[in-house]
Amino acid sequence: MKEIFVERDTGLLRIAIKDGEVLKECLMEEQNGSAYPGEIYSGTVRNIVPAIKCAFIDIGCNKNAYMYMDNKFRNLNLKKGEKVLVQVAKESYGKKGAKVVKNISIPGKYCVLDDFIRNIRFSKKINDMNFKKHITDDIKVPSGVGLMMRTDAQNVDSDVIANEISKLYECYINIKKKAQYLLKPGLIFESGGILGETLRDKLNHDDFKIYVNNKKDYVYIEEFLKYISNVDVELVLYRESVNLFSHYDLEKKVLRLRNSRVELNCGGYIIINRTEAMFVIDVNSGKNVKNSTMDKTVLTTNLQAAEEIARQIILRNLNGIILIDFIDMDEEGNKEKVLSKLKNGFLNDKNKTIVYDFTELNLVQIARKRKGKPIYDYIEENCTYCGGTGKKIKLSYMELLIGNEILNINREVNIKNIHIQMGLSYKKDVDKDVKEFVKSIGAESMGVYITYDEKLSYKLEPLVFDSQLEDFKMFKVN
Repeated sequence: MKEIFVERDTGLLRIAIKDGEVLKECLMEEQNGSAYPGEIYSGTVRNIVPAIKCAFIDIGCNKNAYMYMDNKFRNLNLKKGEKVLVQVAKESYGKKGAKVVKNISIPGKYCVLDDFIRNIRFSKKINDMNFKKHITDDIKVPSGVGLMMRTDAQNVDSDVIANEISKLYECYINIKKKAQYLLKPGLIFESGGILGETLRDKLNHDDFKIYVNNKKDYVYIEEFLKYISNVDVELVLYRESVNLFSHYDLEKKVLRLRNSRVELNCGGYIIINRTEAMFVIDVNSGKNVKNSTMDKTVLTTNLQAAEEIARQIILRNLNGIILIDFIDMDEEGNKEKVLSKLKNGFLNDKNKTIVYDFTELNLVQIARKRKGKPIYDYIEENCTYCGGTGKKIKLSYMELLIGNEILNINREVNIKNIHIQMGLSYKKDVDKDVKEFVKSIGAESMGVYITYDEKLSYKLEPLVFDSQLEDFKMFKVN
């Protein structure tokens, strides 16, 4: 049975997917009002830059969105000041605003309604010609739109698909109507964010158990499940005082994703590095000395590495250009085996991924479509404390961890005073707004004492004796 854990905190939504004891995916979404892929906005064209064929559109967020202009997108007639209905294709990243497109698509579990096409199209993974003919003959395409059949459509009756199309088209009409009366730029339609995406993409013919810590999300999932028929799902509303990820031993597994080194069962290991332009993965034989010949050692290590690399790319959501330096192999047959193992790891990946053949330098290139941010962007930030180029856990993520641990300790004993030891690199940021820090960790009703240590990430200690309070009185912040 597969398990999905949905934990919504004040500033972050986290979703973990497990298959047995193995963590398969970890998805995150910041709750900061930014535009998320799939959302539909009413916008106003603020500027057009012909030199880069780009329009900049105010959609009511912090940064203007941008839209590439091209005849194939049917958007060359845009004018400054024009009101336009757009959909987010990519979330904002760095200094860039969100990328938007003019065509509107509304995804369902079995099909996607799209007003850029006017016919029925099929996922590339659908090869059954009888199914295609059956759908083409039986399904009526609503006026003014087209349909893309998803792979899962093969597993249900056409009545289920027809009902979903009706629901999606009703949603589409409501969006168009709402856009006519919205005076200011702003959000019109939410696609459900990473939660909606997870439900649409991950629920298949397997049995699932979904744990949710938020009542609103529970109701959203419950409503979603009414319209699907090919999965068996048990939905659980988690009500314990200990936070969801800690209770099911996920917190440590998520933090482990910061590690650049990943061990292989054979004794070898891989190193994952991030550069400005790409991700680079190096394969090493390490302690793998079990085989009788060097060729067998190299092949065994590379095969295990290929399997683990595919898993880590999906788990960490690595995207863009990924370069893999396997241990050198001379035999073409062995190279084919490694490539096949690598490609098989992406068979169930919904993100578009292309694996290229070995280059002359024995490197493998992967191009993976950017869909959301890599896991590092939610957990880590640059550490400039010592003037170096290292990384540290983000303060916002640190606040989440500390807040959760306070909840866990409170479960055992009612804490009135707490001592927090943190890395010295956090002092400057915490001192900027101590009250906000105390609020973010849920310790407003406690006495909070903070000290700093160069070697620590963080450590909590309940203060229960008067002598302890006396020792730490100069460090009290709340």
